[in-house]
Amino acid sequence: MAEKVLLVDDEKDFVEGLAERMKLRGMNVNFCVNPQEALNKVEEESYDAIILDLQMPGVDGIEVLKHIKKSRPEIQVILLSGHATVERGIEAMKLGAMDFIEKPADINILTDKIKKAQARKMILVEEKTKEKVESIISHRGW
Repeated sequence: MAEKVLLVDDEKDFVEGLAERMKLRGMNVNFCVNPQEALNKVEEESYDAIILDLQMPGVDGIEVLKHIKKSRPEIQVILLSGHATVERGIEAMKLGAMDFIEKPADINILTDKIKKAQARKMILVEEKTKEKVESIISHRGW
């Protein structure tokens, strides 16, 4: 099954080029260039991974990460930054980011991380489904 990915970066040329390269690798890729559009897409659709730029005008990647993890905790987020600091990386990981990568990201490394994100999301969804089934069974008294 193709990985479903959302790319979020305010640099339109960068995000379009990265999306094209990922599509060539068989991924189902959507992209947007502003944080609010990203949050709207997350509410409307499910993704295996979101590749999120740390620094964007208005709302930065950390704020977008917080919103995503609050509303859709199963979605795996990988932050990208051209201006990474150790402190920002640690903050992102504490907030639930799967990984933190400096730009320009090697496409093979990024592809590998996206495949791992898809697997991690599937495990989380299966665990949540199992909990729901067990809850239903225990409350029904079968």
